[in-house]
Amino acid sequence: MIKTGDQLPDVTLYEYSNGEGACAIGPNAFSIVERCRQKKVVIFGLPGAFTPTCSERHVPGYVEAAPALFAAGVDKILCVSVNDAFVMNAWGNSLQVGDTVNMIGDGNGEFSEALGLIQDLSARGLGRRSQRYAMLVDDGVVKHIAVEAPGKFEVSDAASLLAVVR
Repeated sequence: MIKTGDQLPDVTLYEYSNGEGACAIGPNAFSIVERCRQKKVVIFGLPGAFTPTCSERHVPGYVEAAPALFAAGVDKILCVSVNDAFVMNAWGNSLQVGDTVNMIGDGNGEFSEALGLIQDLSARGLGRRSQRYAMLVDDGVVKHIAVEAPGKFEVSDAASLLAVVR
């Protein structure tokens, strides 16, 4: 599992935005390493779009804390889930995240797997998903990471990460 002091794995992730127009083709691929180069980035991962804790607490907490995180020097906030970029975009629109949180698709779970943060929820009909976590990354290096115990939401919330950033 990734830990403080580790470099992010160089994995391709995907993002889609309605601002690209109705005729835009496919999601936009990007290197997570390039996205984090020379930036302070909050990355939080969660099991799935439109799921209860994720929709009611995790993402809204980061949207609410975004101004304070940006004021503390964070350049970007990325929400990553093992869903495709189209689903992540629709979910972000439904939660009205605007420009505060970038909704990132890890459709094949490659990033979550490379982090060592994949979990198998097949018994619940969800397949392989990301564990719930939050990390602070500075120029591609993990400065802090908090991984939740199964079924918990205690250490990866925005308030906990904001305390680390300040």
